[in-house]
Amino acid sequence: MPSPNEPPVPHAQRRAIRPHTPMRPLWLCRVCAAAWPCPPARLLLTMQYRRDRVGLSVYLASQLFEATADLLKLNPEAVPDPRELFDRFVAWTARPPE
Repeated sequence: MPSPNEPPVPHAQRRAIRPHTPMRPLWLCRVCAAAWPCPPARLLLTMQYRRDRVGLSVYLASQLFEATADLLKLNPEAVPDPRELFDRFVAWTARPPE
């Protein structure tokens, strides 16, 4: 029987949580290739900032600023829709986690 401090999954079967970070300048997830922040990144960020929802919003607003600049440099003719980028980066932080 495992001790109370040991996880129920044997050590050999445990996997590290891979951080879902953005691949710049495309702003796609390095792990799953979805638009960043992807659902796993949102979950991990929500956990990381669980006691600082305002800090999460500020961090993602700065990422929105960086992404806008990168995406405009990458393709100046295709201006990203500001509403879509805001919803993607910041708007979800005001909602409780799903």
